[in-house]
Amino acid sequence: MLNEYSPEITERAKKIKLLVLDVDGVLTDGRIIYDNRGNETKNFDVNDGLGIMLVRRAGLKCVILTAKASKLVLRRAKELKIDKVYHDFHYKIMAFGHMQRKFGVKPDQICFVGDDVIDIPVLRRIGLAVCPPNAMDDVKRHAHFITRKKGGRGAVREVCDFLLKAQGKWDKATQRYFE
Repeated sequence: MLNEYSPEITERAKKIKLLVLDVDGVLTDGRIIYDNRGNETKNFDVNDGLGIMLVRRAGLKCVILTAKASKLVLRRAKELKIDKVYHDFHYKIMAFGHMQRKFGVKPDQICFVGDDVIDIPVLRRIGLAVCPPNAMDDVKRHAHFITRKKGGRGAVREVCDFLLKAQGKWDKATQRYFE
């Protein structure tokens, strides 16, 4: 692991065209809550959502890659206009080749944010491997950097902002908010 915004990490970030996000532990805090009727709930961070919208506005594609099938995830993805959801992928590397072909990207043009051992095969093959500080220790060893913010608490936003700034797209993506 390198320092989070070292020159090498910034150079990796400049190449990214596809942002791939895990859900539980990355877009959420990892907890799955069931009510008395058996309904599942998840907590998504609104700041992460805006970060995703900003990277999409800047021309990057965004994908969700998760082991669990969930209507809540599909709903959130639709709200954020996520380009593709790969769900029910317990062996996530199986989606990797499809993502490359669908979005016309090379491995070094992909950033993946994951937090558990099932994410390691993808993290090992991409240009920018990221995890939140609440990730499993084995995952941290395969990450290029670890975010300061926890999963479900701004980690995705931190990655989005960093990508935009590294690529010189921050000002254009946020311009309307400063006028």
